[in-house]
Amino acid sequence: MARKLRIEYEGAFYHIITRGNTRSRIFKCDSDRLKFIEYLSEVHKKYGVIIHAYCLMGNHYHLLLETPYGNLRKAMHKLNTSYTNYYNYKHDRIGHLFSGRYKAILVEKENYALVLSSYIHLNPLRADIVKNISDYSWSSYKYYISNCKKPDFLDTKMILNLYGNSREDYIKYVES
Repeated sequence: MARKLRIEYEGAFYHIITRGNTRSRIFKCDSDRLKFIEYLSEVHKKYGVIIHAYCLMGNHYHLLLETPYGNLRKAMHKLNTSYTNYYNYKHDRIGHLFSGRYKAILVEKENYALVLSSYIHLNPLRADIVKNISDYSWSSYKYYISNCKKPDFLDTKMILNLYGNSREDYIKYVES
């Protein structure tokens, strides 16, 4: 049976979830996560995708991704292939890193962006990795709650604008 076609169009919003093959780790160390973030930047530059939220866990990652040019498949192929090649070379392994096809859940920007960004940012807390969400280094949450320099691929304005551009209100929303 053939796979269902992905719905792609200009300006689409997706919740992307990609898990490690057999739920194994896809990030073994901080340098792996840094390399993945580097690839996010490359995909942003090449395909114009915009990341509104991300969280890199041990065996999976989440993205709230927008495709201004309707090119999700190309962007995700580049991201996952580049990272897999890097990971396999660095860790002296072969074969699939990710478990099948990534999930791409099409979401309505206005209705779900805020809820979804909160869900993505709360992943480390729900997994009992940290006691305080702001302590987790590998999500976009720190860029929402402070004025630190954010990566070029990350757009925090759209979600913060849903709260009248108030960082404090966004923090209250997420942490409640």
